Amino acid sequence: PEPPEGGWGWVVMLAAMWCNGAVFGIQNSCGVLFVSMLRLFGSSEDKQLVFKTAWVSSLSMGMVFFCSPIVSIFTDLFGCRKVAVIGAAVGFVGLLSSSFVSTIEPLYFTYGILFACGCSFAYQPSLVILGHYFKKRLGLVNGIVTAGSSLFTVSLPFLLRVLIDSVDLYNTLRVLCILMFVLFLAGFTYKPLIPNAKDKEGGKKGKFKLPPAKKICNFSVFKVLSYRIWAFGIPAALFGYFVPYVHLMNHVKDRFGDSVPEEVLLLCLGITSGVGRLIFGRVADYIPGAKKIYLQVASFFFIGLMSMMIPLCNVFGALVAVCLFMGLFDGCFICIMAPIAFELVGAQDVSQAIGFLLGLMSVPMTVGPPIAGLLRDKLGTYDVAFYLAGVPPLIGGAILCFIPWVHERQKLKERAKPVDGETTEKMLENESTLVSDTTEKPVKELDSGF
Repeated sequence: PEPPEGGWGWVVMLAAMWCNGAVFGIQNSCGVLFVSMLRLFGSSEDKQLVFKTAWVSSLSMGMVFFCSPIVSIFTDLFGCRKVAVIGAAVGFVGLLSSSFVSTIEPLYFTYGILFACGCSFAYQPSLVILGHYFKKRLGLVNGIVTAGSSLFTVSLPFLLRVLIDSVDLYNTLRVLCILMFVLFLAGFTYKPLIPNAKDKEGGKKGKFKLPPAKKICNFSVFKVLSYRIWAFGIPAALFGYFVPYVHLMNHVKDRFGDSVPEEVLLLCLGITSGVGRLIFGRVADYIPGAKKIYLQVASFFFIGLMSMMIPLCNVFGALVAVCLFMGLFDGCFICIMAPIAFELVGAQDVSQAIGFLLGLMSVPMTVGPPIAGLLRDKLGTYDVAFYLAGVPPLIGGAILCFIPWVHERQKLKERAKPVDGETTEKMLENESTLVSDTTEKPVKELDSGF
């Protein structure tokens, strides 16, 4: 059915906005939790303390994306509502259980895997359901929804700092469980307009039967060359992407001590990221087809450049300026993910296209921060880590430049394709019928003459 471009869709948009805020607000504020974990679980004798602690936040963000291909399959099979509700419930259990651990190792499972998997199952349906309700305004709506994470990223660091200082880390995690409970309720608003696989099969046979494996895992999206480049180009750019979110707070402590309010940097990232999502989400609606990719190319170029500039900032004000620019282009990169996926593979395959992409993104986002932590442990400074973090976005952006050209060539080839065999046979049959009709007609006329 044609998307209604509003109505109940506005309620769905607000629920999806809360989902983005709760999931990525917590994930992006991990720098505050990271510093608290170092204090709570660390000891001066541990030579790999930063490396080991970085795995908690890094594993959590990586698992959000790693689970995405599986989430897309479940979303296609059972619909957005059920997957989102169950995901939020699992995330709630994971976060709550994280508040009862006494060492760093159990957090790898409770926070890094259980909580993150729940977030993943709650997050992806929030992107897919928007396509049920919006088409012409999809870029704008995606911008508003993804701005939710910016609102939370702006406010959570300060809230977390106050909570940790007042009631310690464990009770802070319990307070964050409230966000996950509201997310659980928000999932019930995802009323589907397009039937899922279970409804289709159940409607035909009265009893649900799993579709064929080819339909469950739709690898046909990888036949689209432009999507293939996109799906491997973006992960190539993301090896350094999450490093500032995890290590920037600790870098500021190393460089400036306790004399500066390091949470201000996350505030700057969050504010300009939200502004970027709203502006570039709307701009994307006016850029035709796959040329939206050029916005992501520009984003990666500036994100890479800003990462490299972090070690050069010897004044806190300069670091604030860097974070303002980084946030703006981070917002641009995030908000046009779904619209680009719709352009490259179409609405029918978009769920699994997004799922596969997010799954591939999980590897660099998981590996990057621990490597940066290892470099900090070995070298005693974050400078080299931030310089190296800026290189992958520049490489990934260069790869993405080719996509619009490839996509246009694909479209031209499809238009120039010869008709398929079945159509050719029918045309030949029609031709032979015409020929036989024209030869029979003169013979009949001759017969009548005699």
